[in-house]
Amino acid sequence: MTATTPTTTTTHPTAATEAAPSGTRVARLYRDHLAAGRAVLGTVLGGMVETASEGAWVFTEDGRRYLDFGGYGVFILGHRHPAVTAAVHRQVDTHPLASRVFLEPVAARAAEALAGRTPDGLNRVHFVNSGAEATEAALKLARAHGRTALVSTAGGYHGKTLGALSATPNPTYQRPFEPLLPDTTVVPYGDAGALAETLAPLGERACVIVEPVQGEGGVRIPPPGYLAEVGRLCAAHGAFLVVDEIQTGLGRLGSWWGLDGERVRPDALLVGKGLSGGVVPVAAMVATDEAYRPFSRDPYLHTSTFAASPIACAAALAAVETIDRENAVPRARAIGLRLLHGVRAACAPHLGGLVGEVRGRGLLIGLEFTAEQAVGEMILELVGHGVLVNHSLNAGRVLRLTPPAVVGEDEVRLFLAALTEALRAVAARIG
Repeated sequence: MTATTPTTTTTHPTAATEAAPSGTRVARLYRDHLAAGRAVLGTVLGGMVETASEGAWVFTEDGRRYLDFGGYGVFILGHRHPAVTAAVHRQVDTHPLASRVFLEPVAARAAEALAGRTPDGLNRVHFVNSGAEATEAALKLARAHGRTALVSTAGGYHGKTLGALSATPNPTYQRPFEPLLPDTTVVPYGDAGALAETLAPLGERACVIVEPVQGEGGVRIPPPGYLAEVGRLCAAHGAFLVVDEIQTGLGRLGSWWGLDGERVRPDALLVGKGLSGGVVPVAAMVATDEAYRPFSRDPYLHTSTFAASPIACAAALAAVETIDRENAVPRARAIGLRLLHGVRAACAPHLGGLVGEVRGRGLLIGLEFTAEQAVGEMILELVGHGVLVNHSLNAGRVLRLTPPAVVGEDEVRLFLAALTEALRAVAARIG
């Protein structure tokens, strides 16, 4: 099936009534003013131009709709959730950006709401504009405490700004920008013994950054108790611990946080993606009182013009409250179990051939194929069936699913039917 003939077609009012440039023109504009490679990729995927979204669906300029099981973990509440959209509209109509001279109430309320849902002791919220900025804030905070030796994990992904990239050990992204931060060490993910050996000589100079589940690493799930042991080792050696929940937090794994139940309290917790409510980009670093002291003592030590803007904090506040009020976390857990069972059933005839393994927690599911080529083929096939999914930046053979917690049973069935057909088609082509 081609990428330009999705099986599900519906005219969306916004998409149908608003004029939009043709795919050819948009591709040319990308090529001339954004990125030539992105223009090529968009053309390969059918030249579709997305112009509207709602719930679990993205709409193209010609009114076709695509079930969004991708979105890179952003849309835990789906697209344009009414509560978040309304909160942002109210803020735009009153005070979208602040003077940064006076106190601003929306940021204060958003910080209170977020701190009220984080693990005990993580009370200090530092809002930023993106996940990478949250990583940068945490690395700088660690350095303010003298922790200058950075320890990250193989397959980890923490962003592509210079400091965050130093903790993202993928040569494809690192080599063009070397030298990066000095004094960095990479340890195997899930191997607490290797971390212990690394921390022994570093002691209190170390800053350790780790994900509860590696999303861009291909939905890699560590052994039970791994995070707890990481926390114990950091405490024993005096290391500064950063837990990156930019993709895994706010219900994505079927719990508020991936570290829930792990008996570990990091010095800093990174939050992003779902914090936006799928409407306005926003992220945060949440820290303990002791860890945050350098930033608290001097509020101008690490700042950003647009960080903690009223419009972004309105989205964050509404997102946290809506996740809580609408029971999105238990919904993510239940839908995730249903999906994982269905995906494994669809993949069962292809295990050992096309498919190597299926793994997941909550609404973060990875399909690992035996050949990297299969991921691109599957993305094209699923687009052809009206479904959007993602690849994994640090794991070329893994197709990643991050659907919203608002999908219903009809949408789950539609996805599983599309997946079954796509697997058959790709298996027939490449075996």
